[in-house]
Amino acid sequence: MPHPPVTSDTSIEDLIQWVPDSVGYLREKGVRCIRCGEPIWGSLAEAAKQKGFGDDDVERFVRELNAMG
Repeated sequence: MPHPPVTSDTSIEDLIQWVPDSVGYLREKGVRCIRCGEPIWGSLAEAAKQKGFGDDDVERFVRELNAMG
């Protein structure tokens, strides 16, 4: 069964379950979403903005992550 679409409000926990390759994708972008084997809590937008990314970057991440899975 397909998962719901990824949005900027998607929790990191859900994102990792829905799109397992998102961990590597976000790491390459500089958004670390795993620490000590545990997911970081919060949304995709919150995690990206903590690393200095803007709204346009978040929108691009959402598009690319949806294309991945």
